Amino acid sequence: STANAPEDDALNRYSRAERTTYSRYGRDANSSGSSVPSNALEKRIEELERELAKERQENVRLMKMTQDKEELIGKLKEEIDLLNR
Repeated sequence: STANAPEDDALNRYSRAERTTYSRYGRDANSSGSSVPSNALEKRIEELERELAKERQENVRLMKMTQDKEELIGKLKEEIDLLNR
């Protein structure tokens, strides 16, 4: 559980940074006379942020599964070594 804490912190930090960046770009595009309404851009940004958050959660889940399987493989190798002796 403690192994995932740094990853979770990093994911949250990136999320906030990207959200700020996307918001800034959205305002710049609207101020330059973009034909796309700001509400549509903001909704799209929010949709992409939600999608990104889901993908990151899935990545964390897959990394945890990979770590668990690698630990199991290590234990099984040790057991095989003991059985071979």
